[in-house]
Amino acid sequence: MDRLRPRQRLLFSGFSKAEIEKMEKLLKESRQPMNKEFFQKIARGFNYSSARAGKPIVRWTEVQCWFQNRQEDCPSKVASSTDASKDVPPCPKSSPSNEAKESSQMPKAGERVPDLSELEFEARSSKDGAWYDVDMFLCHRFLPSGEAEVRVRFVGFGAEEDEWVNVKNAVRERSVPLEHSECHKVQVGDLVCCFQERRDQAIYYDAHVIDIQRRMHDIRGCRCLFLIRYDHDNTEERVRLRRLCCRPPY
Repeated sequence: MDRLRPRQRLLFSGFSKAEIEKMEKLLKESRQPMNKEFFQKIARGFNYSSARAGKPIVRWTEVQCWFQNRQEDCPSKVASSTDASKDVPPCPKSSPSNEAKESSQMPKAGERVPDLSELEFEARSSKDGAWYDVDMFLCHRFLPSGEAEVRVRFVGFGAEEDEWVNVKNAVRERSVPLEHSECHKVQVGDLVCCFQERRDQAIYYDAHVIDIQRRMHDIRGCRCLFLIRYDHDNTEERVRLRRLCCRPPY
């Protein structure tokens, strides 16, 4: 995997026939307010279905868009749900699809299970130790040790590059690029995902910030310099903010 790690997502490919039939039935029969919670519940139901295994997951906003488009042909339904959906923003013209998500830790009793359609993940390849965006989770298995592994497909790569990765150590929520105005959030000692540029490759590796030179920003944005040490080979490099992605909750 020596290509640039993709940072964009493919557009949502559409609902299955069964999913459309389900939403048609809800549109006609449901008496629930058509608000954000309503759309999230439907999206979760689709994403947990075995029929969507190996496919990009559904975001609640994509469900919202479908209902809003269908309501244009059903004026009476629109009128009955207008008040309940006032706090729901109109759907975008096009929505990027998120990929199948899986938490690296099982939720504790009483904890709220995160909405999978709101999460994005990255996984560490065993081939080069770099982090790549996850396109989809294909299946999972448990080792004799009890540890869980998932088979992932990386964004921008085909089935021949699919890998089994350890859920606990090699899957995590996607690192977040920072805006120029957010450079103050990066502190010495922080774990970051740094874009390493070499003659033969340009990919993302874990690194730690060991020094920061704060500088005045100009029209180009942040001019600070960050001295980082890569975790995989202990090499050091001074980089600009644009090459850093920070771990949530930044």
